[in-house]
Amino acid sequence: MSETQETGSERRRMPVVFAGHGSPMNAIEDNAWSRGFASLSDTVPQPNAILSISAHWFVNGTFVTANTAPRTIHDFSGFPQALFEVDYPAPGKVDLAKRVRNLIGEERTTLNPEWGLDHGTWSVLRWMYPDADVPVIQLSIDRRMDVRGHFELARSLADLRDEGVLIFTSGNIVHNLRDAFARMRANNSDTPQWAQRFDETVKAMLTQRDTDALLSALTDTDDGRQAHPTPDHWLPLIYAYGASDDRDQARFPNEGFDWGSISMRNVVLE
Repeated sequence: MSETQETGSERRRMPVVFAGHGSPMNAIEDNAWSRGFASLSDTVPQPNAILSISAHWFVNGTFVTANTAPRTIHDFSGFPQALFEVDYPAPGKVDLAKRVRNLIGEERTTLNPEWGLDHGTWSVLRWMYPDADVPVIQLSIDRRMDVRGHFELARSLADLRDEGVLIFTSGNIVHNLRDAFARMRANNSDTPQWAQRFDETVKAMLTQRDTDALLSALTDTDDGRQAHPTPDHWLPLIYAYGASDDRDQARFPNEGFDWGSISMRNVVLE
């Protein structure tokens, strides 16, 4: 299913992809996670463009990048110089940004010509599409909105899938950096039971399309609260799920944990 299937003028509906992106170092290291990112491109048809929703554009408001040459944002510190030298020169697509704004509602969305592609986007896409020849725009995550609000917003984007646009989201199903850093300092890479349980529980929710359980997973369970002290890396999964529907099935081409408490599970919904 790596090639587009066409019947007459019809194009196969694009899948939705969620990537567990983990450490920025995965952008330059040859490891199990980066190879998993590269293999994601084999699971989807060639897109006309990509709409990315990354954990790292978590701000007050809903914005869409509207520039022809988005800059590569190095939104991290303390990493090797080689990581700061990475450039991912994918073009933007202003007409797609305007289309996204129209779908969400012009009164709710602002075009942003200043933001570019943050590492939640390019650290994965540089493996999926190393030639940087697919146009990419980003949609911010409004930190003021509740989970159901994000889900409903994502539902409004679903028509893009019939227009050759890959809705790509990037976060982590389990993301507790405090716990992960503590394990690194202790040289303990074991994954705690609460992290394993939550990762498997979310997998079951996606497989069963249990919307109510998924939307309340962080607030209603101790494992969810521990898995995400803040919701920024969780909400991209809600966008991926919201852009899918009951026709879609969840596949999990890669899974595992890095640093003990960071789930690297990838999800394809189609």
